[in-house]
Amino acid sequence: MNGQTILVTGGAGYIGSHACVELLEAGFNVVVIDNLANSKIESLNRVRQITGQAVTFYQGDIRDKQVLTELFSKHEISTVIHFAGLKAVGESCEQPLNYYHNNVYGTLVLLEAMREANVKQLVFSSSATVYGESDSAQYSEHFPLGPINPYGRSKAMIEDILRDLSAADSITKSASPWKIALLRYFNPIGAHESGLIGEDPNGIPNNLMPYVSQVAIGKLAQLSVFGDDYPTRDGTGIRDYIHVVDLVKGHIKAIAALAGEGFRHGGCKAYNLGAGRGCSVLEIINAFEKVTDRKVPYQIAPRRAGDLAECYANPELALKELQWQAEKTLDDMVADAWRWQSKNPAGYA
Repeated sequence: MNGQTILVTGGAGYIGSHACVELLEAGFNVVVIDNLANSKIESLNRVRQITGQAVTFYQGDIRDKQVLTELFSKHEISTVIHFAGLKAVGESCEQPLNYYHNNVYGTLVLLEAMREANVKQLVFSSSATVYGESDSAQYSEHFPLGPINPYGRSKAMIEDILRDLSAADSITKSASPWKIALLRYFNPIGAHESGLIGEDPNGIPNNLMPYVSQVAIGKLAQLSVFGDDYPTRDGTGIRDYIHVVDLVKGHIKAIAALAGEGFRHGGCKAYNLGAGRGCSVLEIINAFEKVTDRKVPYQIAPRRAGDLAECYANPELALKELQWQAEKTLDDMVADAWRWQSKNPAGYA
């Protein structure tokens, strides 16, 4: 496996940069394409600091076919890990066209370039937002899809495209079929244990952990907890939080699976990547205060439209077929997130 070259789209971003570290340390060569719309080139300098190895970097947009064609002609890529895309739920409701153009059209251009280069192994960064509401709080891969915002719909559309692409192989009897893993993430938090790379959101954070961290360090005044009247153990929303390093290790397991017996004839399969347990917003705050010895002032705010009371992964399929499971604890996630925030109070700036 080692010595293979992996193309990482969006590789300078939060999850992408952590994936670069794990890939390099596993012996892969890494090529990154990123338009730096939501990321900083400094993250890749830090990747080099951590690993002692450099990635090959292209500043470009996956919607630019010419850049992709050139990249595939210069490098012998075996697999693409596709992170590039916009990912803020609220923003997607305000700018749906931007989300569909970036996420869906960008993926179409990438797939065309991959097909022309005969690179047909893909690990796709999907999301638990593709699921609809369910009677069960624990979500399995066979649950019906029913995303409730443009971000989630863009991910579900891409999943449909990838399933159709894979299904076409059986009609055309392709000699080199597509091999595709759809990884549905729950809520990635934390940072690399070095404190050198982490989540560096533009402006006000959309996600809970960077918001909590920025309140704790004094960058933001207080946290808003949206709803304390849910039918949960403490009234606040419950989600499945997964350490970003555990998450990216799932991608390396997926690359191995695509090369294995289960995908010998091609295919497209979805896997949940989550811890398989839920934590409430107040439990996150309490864990943060305990681990860091910092107070996190918060206020209760009204519920947000479209938020579920409780949602966490059933990760059994990933364990069975990818030999992957989350290993890090909530305390690990909090400690690593805080180490990143306190070492880099202004992010990569």
